[in-house]
Amino acid sequence: MKKSIVVIALVLLSFAVSQNVMAQATATQNLTLAVNTVYKIATSGNPGALTITTGTAGTNALTSVSDASTTYSITQNYGATVKVTANLDAALPAGYTLQLNLASSKGTSAGNVDISATTPSSAASVVTAIAMGADAGKAITYTFGANASAGTLSSTAKVVTLTLTN
Repeated sequence: MKKSIVVIALVLLSFAVSQNVMAQATATQNLTLAVNTVYKIATSGNPGALTITTGTAGTNALTSVSDASTTYSITQNYGATVKVTANLDAALPAGYTLQLNLASSKGTSAGNVDISATTPSSAASVVTAIAMGADAGKAITYTFGANASAGTLSSTAKVVTLTLTN
């Protein structure tokens, strides 16, 4: 009988200790989650030099040159009203044109957009109605043109700014 009482006492003690340990093995935390608005745009690098070297006799418009060696990528979670705008650091002189074409699978590309006269205060829309999500590795095509009547243009560095905005 003493053995039975000792065994029952040990079982009850073991159960009490086990219950106590289990009650101490739980912890809780309160957590707040949020996702802010994200606008990201990046390019793959810089295009090559665009140099016009020829034209057609009797035609004022010289033979334009293009470069499609770079791409851009975007990520946005704002809404379907975002767009990409483009502008030069300073407008080109009269008689020279620079067109920009950005491909897109998330928005509507405006096709070849003349950005020759754009400045930081007068950017042109190049892709509109961009849906939420990401668009990666999309082609950027530059086309440079000139009129013979504009004369020569010394090698001129221009900065093109692409902006993702609503």
